[in-house]
Amino acid sequence: MEYQAKKKPILITWDFTEKSEFALQHGVNLCKELQTKMVMLHIAKTDKEARAAKKKMDILAAATQNKNGVVTSAIAPVGNIFTTIADIAEEIHAEMVIMGTHGMKGMQKLMGSWALKVITGSKVPFIVVQAPPVSHGFKKIVFPLDFRSENKEKIQWIYYIGRLYNSMFYIIKERVTDRKFKKGIHSNLLYTEKFLRSNNIVYEIHSSLGKKDFTTETLEFADQIEADLLLVMTTRNIGIADYVLGANEQRIIANRSGIPVMCITPRPVKMSGGFSASGG
Repeated sequence: MEYQAKKKPILITWDFTEKSEFALQHGVNLCKELQTKMVMLHIAKTDKEARAAKKKMDILAAATQNKNGVVTSAIAPVGNIFTTIADIAEEIHAEMVIMGTHGMKGMQKLMGSWALKVITGSKVPFIVVQAPPVSHGFKKIVFPLDFRSENKEKIQWIYYIGRLYNSMFYIIKERVTDRKFKKGIHSNLLYTEKFLRSNNIVYEIHSSLGKKDFTTETLEFADQIEADLLLVMTTRNIGIADYVLGANEQRIIANRSGIPVMCITPRPVKMSGGFSASGG
């Protein structure tokens, strides 16, 4: 059966690589759960390249739709990945973008920085993948929680993903000594727990050991529990040095275990307390 296309579509970035194929597979699974359509996007450098890419993608989109029953279309505009993906996502009112990326091995480190730059330029959440789906859905989700107030913006996506897959959330909170940071973490944890309990979402709370940096311990914890997804918030106003040297988010995106990562970019203005997460 074919699914209704009334809901917001899922946008899949496509560059004719194996990583794009992985993104497409994740997209099919998610579209089936959401009962929505999928749009494949290739960014071309020239009109000639765009026409050739569109022909190939139309064939693949038709085959994907016939095989999976998910309405699938393809677009191949001329542009650049740093602005066009975000522009298209907003134009088609995409629910989210799924993008395949390489890890941080050797010269591929640059790919991690490219992915981060693309993500932070978008208002739409990204799911970044390095491997094909190992299971249907995201059952075990790791939610790193630190002192930043932006953490609260992830809450609506806990509800969104949790209701789709009946997920278990593993909150790992950062161990800090600074009193101000402790207060921020405590406030974020209270806020998160209240929301989870009120929406009957199952969760566990864990603390990092504080022996290594928080990103490393988050990734080690995700490996330990065999997580299906990492849910992170990108840093507000991320600088060029972060792209070159490797922000924490970049390390998570390119994690060696290939765990999918859902990245949410903070709103441009700081939130005034108590926003209501509708999950819609």
